[in-house]
Amino acid sequence: MRKFKKVLDGLTAGSSSASQQQQQQQHPPGNREPEIQETLQSEHFQLCKTVRHGFPYQPSALAFDPVQKILAVGTQTGALRLFGRPGVECYCQHDSGAAVIQLQFLINEGALVSVLADDTLHLWNLRQKRPAILHSLKFCRERVTFCHLPFQSKWLYVGTERGNIHIVNVESFTLSGYVIMWNKAIELSSKSHPGPVVHISDNPMDEGKLLIGFESGTVVLWDLKSKKADYRYTYDEAIHSVAWHHEGKQFICSHSDGTLTIWNVRSPAKPVQTITPHGKQLKDGKKPEPCKPILKVEFKTTRSGEPFIILSGGLSYDTVGRRPCLTVMHGKSTAVLEMDYPIVDFLTLCETPYPNDFQEPYAVVVLLEKDLVLIDLAQNGYPIFENPYPLSIHESPVTCCEYFADCPVDLIPALYSVGARQKRQGYSKKEWPINGGNWGLGAQSYPEIIITGHADGSVKFWDASAITLQVLYKLKTSKVFEKSRNKDDRPNTDIVDEDPYAIQIISWCPESRMLCIAGVSAHVIIYRFSKQEVITEVIPMLEVRLLYEINDVESPESEQPPPLSTPVGGSNPQPIPPQSHPSTSSSSSDGLRDNVPCLKVKNSPLKQSPGYQTELVIQLVWVGGEPPQQITSLAVNSSYGLVVFGNCNGIAMIDYLQKAVLLNLGTIELYGSNDPYRREPRSPRKSRQPSGAGLCDINEGIVVPEDRCKSPTSAKMSRKLSLPTDLKPDLDVKDNSFSRSRSSSVTSIDKESREAISALHFCETFTRKADSSPSPSLWVGTTLGTVLVIALNLPPGAEQRLLQPVIVSPSGTILRLKGAVLRMAFLDTTGCLLPPAYEPWKEHNVPEEKDEKEKLKKRRPVSVSPSSSQEISENQYAVICSEKQAKVISLPTQNCAYKQNITETSFVLRGDIVALNNSICLACFCANGHIMTFSLPSLRPLLDVYYLPLTNMRIARTFCFTNNGQALYLVSPTEIQRLTYSQETCENLQEMLGELFTPVETPEAPNRGFFKGLFGGGAQSLDREELFGESSSGKASRSLAQHIPGPGGIEGVKGAASGVVGELARARLALDERGQKLGDLEERTAAMLSSADSFSKHAHEMMLKYKDKKWYQF
Repeated sequence: MRKFKKVLDGLTAGSSSASQQQQQQQHPPGNREPEIQETLQSEHFQLCKTVRHGFPYQPSALAFDPVQKILAVGTQTGALRLFGRPGVECYCQHDSGAAVIQLQFLINEGALVSVLADDTLHLWNLRQKRPAILHSLKFCRERVTFCHLPFQSKWLYVGTERGNIHIVNVESFTLSGYVIMWNKAIELSSKSHPGPVVHISDNPMDEGKLLIGFESGTVVLWDLKSKKADYRYTYDEAIHSVAWHHEGKQFICSHSDGTLTIWNVRSPAKPVQTITPHGKQLKDGKKPEPCKPILKVEFKTTRSGEPFIILSGGLSYDTVGRRPCLTVMHGKSTAVLEMDYPIVDFLTLCETPYPNDFQEPYAVVVLLEKDLVLIDLAQNGYPIFENPYPLSIHESPVTCCEYFADCPVDLIPALYSVGARQKRQGYSKKEWPINGGNWGLGAQSYPEIIITGHADGSVKFWDASAITLQVLYKLKTSKVFEKSRNKDDRPNTDIVDEDPYAIQIISWCPESRMLCIAGVSAHVIIYRFSKQEVITEVIPMLEVRLLYEINDVESPESEQPPPLSTPVGGSNPQPIPPQSHPSTSSSSSDGLRDNVPCLKVKNSPLKQSPGYQTELVIQLVWVGGEPPQQITSLAVNSSYGLVVFGNCNGIAMIDYLQKAVLLNLGTIELYGSNDPYRREPRSPRKSRQPSGAGLCDINEGIVVPEDRCKSPTSAKMSRKLSLPTDLKPDLDVKDNSFSRSRSSSVTSIDKESREAISALHFCETFTRKADSSPSPSLWVGTTLGTVLVIALNLPPGAEQRLLQPVIVSPSGTILRLKGAVLRMAFLDTTGCLLPPAYEPWKEHNVPEEKDEKEKLKKRRPVSVSPSSSQEISENQYAVICSEKQAKVISLPTQNCAYKQNITETSFVLRGDIVALNNSICLACFCANGHIMTFSLPSLRPLLDVYYLPLTNMRIARTFCFTNNGQALYLVSPTEIQRLTYSQETCENLQEMLGELFTPVETPEAPNRGFFKGLFGGGAQSLDREELFGESSSGKASRSLAQHIPGPGGIEGVKGAASGVVGELARARLALDERGQKLGDLEERTAAMLSSADSFSKHAHEMMLKYKDKKWYQF
C-alpha cells in the first residue's frame, strides 16, 4: 500500500508572500484561510458494482423459461446474463471463468442449471434479486458434452465425451448410481466408438424411453426400465442435433452434410425422409451436392396447420460471402432469413411448456455473436421484434464515453423526442414476448445521461436513470464530410488508415445543450441543439495551422498571430470566410503537402434534422508535409461563445459565434519568457500518425508495465489510440527513415520539447494575484504539469459580442504540479463548486423578427452558484488534479492551501470533481486499479479501494466518475459496467434491482382425451425416483464427481415472497438444501427457519393438501 501524505490537513493558514508555488511550505505564515466545514466522511463511501448493460460479450449458450418468460445467455468467459421484461436484467459470473456450454431452466421453479467447459454443473437460485449458486458438481473423470432436464423432473441426464450418460438429482446435486454405458447402448451395432453424446431427450409420450444421439451418426432409443436399447438408428453422417415431433412417433436429425433425416421410431432401418434444404436438386435422381453442416434443428407442431422445421446452417458451399442464415420451413414454403453475424444458438418460443402437446410456436429467439434477434413466426414475412434491451452499444466500437448524473430535468424528454423520429420501421406489431420478472423500486429519481462516441463518428445519448439504460438519440458526425467513393480516392484521410471519423473527446454542456466533439483526423465539430429542421446551404468551417517549431523564422503561409505579450485578436482575428471551401490539394513549393485538412467538408447543402445541428467544423491542416497531430484536450463554453482545443503542438481558441480563430500558439509560446525548460530545436525528421484503428481493435489483455509510470507524459494514456503502435517503431519505406507514432504520449528523446495540452477549463475567477474581482479566463494544463492562465476580455452586451472581437491575453500566472494535469475545478469561499458560466438553452432556429430584448437576454451569462456576484473580500479555490498529485490553490493569492500526493508508483488515469451528499469530493482512478476519493478543499483521503487492474486501453479510455457516487467504464467491447462509490446507493441497491422470479401458475397439462385414455394412448409417466434413487440403483462412484455446496443458500429466499406462496417457496428451498422427502415437510421446514407457530400451522395445512401429490405438481 502507498502511504498517503496528509500535507497541511486541517491547516487554515495561507501565505501572502510572493514565494514560488512549487515550494511546499509546511506552515506558511500570513493571512488566515477561512475554516470550511467539510461534511463528507469515510463512512459515506463504499464501492460496489451496480449493473452491467449491453450485449453479453462472446455469447456461447441460450435458454428460455416458457412459463416465467425469462431468457438466459451464457458466455465464453463464464458470465450469465438474464433478461426479463425491458428494464429487468441481471448479470452473474461463475468464479472459474470457464465457458458456459449449456443452460437448462428448471421451468417455473426459479432455478437454472449451467454447464461449463471445465465439466462443472451449477444450480442457480433465481428467487433472489442477485442470483447465487446453491450447488455445484465437478466431474473428475469424464468431459461433459450435453445435458437434458425433462419438464417437471428432478433428474438431469448428463452425456459425456466417452459416450456415457450419468443422472444427477437436481435437488441434492448428487449422482445416481444409474448409468447408461456407451457399449451397452450400441452393443454390436457398430464396430467403433460412437463418439461423444451430442443429444439426449425423452420421448414426449413416454418418459421411460430416452433418445440418445452420438456424434458419429448413431441414435439409440433406450428403455430406462429394462435398461436396454429398444431401437438403434444409424446414418453415415455425423449428427449435430435431434428434435422430436410432439406425438413421439417421429424425430428429426440434422447432419454435417447439410441434410435432415426424419425417422419413424419403429422403423430403424432407414429414415422415412431425407431433406437437403439448401442442396441443388440434380437430375437423374442423384443425391444433391453436400452442403455445410446443419448445426441445429427444431421440429414444432401447430394445431391448425403444417409443422415448422427451423434450422441454422446448411447453406451450400458455393454461397461464398453469403451471410449466416436461419431457415424456416413451414409446409411448402421455405424462408431463408439472413443474419448480420454468425449464429451461436437459437430457440423456438412456444405456447406450452409440455413437450407432448401441440407446440404452437410464436417466435424464434436467435443469439448471434454480436446481437440478439427475435423473429415473429405468426406474421407474414417473419418480421423481427423491436429489441427493447440496450444491446446496441457496440453497433460501432465505443471509442470514448462521458457520464452525467443529475442533469437538467428537461434534457431526457428533449433528446427522446428528437430520437423518436430516428426509429426504424417494419418491426412486428406485437409486444416483446420476453416479459418475465418485476421492476425494482427506483429510489433514485435524478436524470442520468451517458454519451458514447464511436469509431464510425456516431455519438449516442442514453437515458441511464435508475440503473436502466435506453438509447435516446444518435448523432452521425461524419455526414458533414465527403465520403470517399473508392480506395484510390482517399488522399486526405491517409493519416488514419481506418475509421477517419472516430470520436476521441466529447465536451458537452447539459444546461446550454452545446456539444463539441474532437475526432481522430484532427477535426473538431461544434453542435447546437434545435427542435426545428434546417437546411444549411454552406457548412461553416475553419482551418487552423497549428505547428510546433521553436525557431520558426520563416513561415510565409502560416497564420501565426502576434506574440503573446500583446493582446491577441485585437483588430484582426483570422476568420477564414466560411463561404470559400479551400482547395484540398495545395502543396508548398518543395512538393510537400501543406495547408490541407485530413477530411473534406461537403460543399453541397446539408439537411439537418431536429436534434444536434452543425454550427462549425474546425480542422487542423498539414504543415510542410507533416500531418496534424491528434487533439488531446477540448472545452466549450456557451456563455463566452468559445471553443478551445490543444494537442502536442499547441493550443487554438475559436470564437464560434464570429467564426474566427482567436488564438493559435505553440505550447512553448504560452510561457513567454517564463519557460522553465531548456528545449532543443526539433529534429526535421518526418513522422506519421498512428492509425486510429487502435481505437476499435480493442487489444484484450495488454497489461501496461508499471515502469512506464515513471514518465508522467508517457503515462498519459487516456487519449492514446493504439498501444501497440505507440510501443514499436516501424520502418516507413517512403521516407527511408524511422517513423514514430505521435499521440499525447511521446518518446523520451522528444519529451521535454513536446508538451501536450492535457486539460482545459473555462471559468470566472481571479486570473492574477493583484485581481480584486473575478473575470472570465481559460486555465490550461499541460502534460509536464504546468497550469497557465489566459485572461478573456469579452465585448459587453449581445449586439457588441457579435461585432467586436474577444481579446485574449496571457495573465502571466503559472502553477506547477507533478505529472500531467488531468482536471481543474473552482470552489467559492464556502467550498461549494463554481460551475463554468453557461447560457441557458433557447431555440435558435426561430424567425429573426423577435423582440430585441429576447436577444439581449439570450447572451447573458449564467452561473448557477450564488457566489457569481463575488464580493471583493471573498476568495476562491482552484482544485487541480494531475497524474501524481492534487493541489488546492487559494485565489487570488495563488498560495497552495492543501496538497495530496495521490500515488508514487502509479499514475491517475481519470480524476473528476463530483457532487455527493450535498458536498463535493475528488474521485480518482489509478492505473494500479485503485479507486480513491478525497475531501475538498482539504484533500483528506476518504476512500482507497483496490478495484481492478488496468488490463487494457479500453478501461483507461472509458472510465469516468460523475455526481451522486456513480461511475462507469467499458468492461468489454460490448458492455458498460456501472458502479457506485456511495454507501447510500450500495444500501438501496437491493430495492432498486428487479426481481427475476414471480409466482406464476404452471399451465394445465394437455387433456389426454376419452379414447386415448380408454385404449391406452397418451403420455406414459415413469417413476424416476424408483429407478434412479439410491434404493434401486445404488450409490454412484465417489471418484466420478465431487459435490461443492454453493454460497447462495436458504438466506436468499427468506424475503422472496409472503403468504402461502412464500411459505411454499421457503419450504421447497429448505428441502432443496437438505434433500429431504416431502413426508416430514412440517418439522424440517420449521426447524430450518426457526419460525413461529403461525408458520408451523401453514406448513401443516400445506402438508395435508399436498400429501399425495408429487413435489413438482405444486
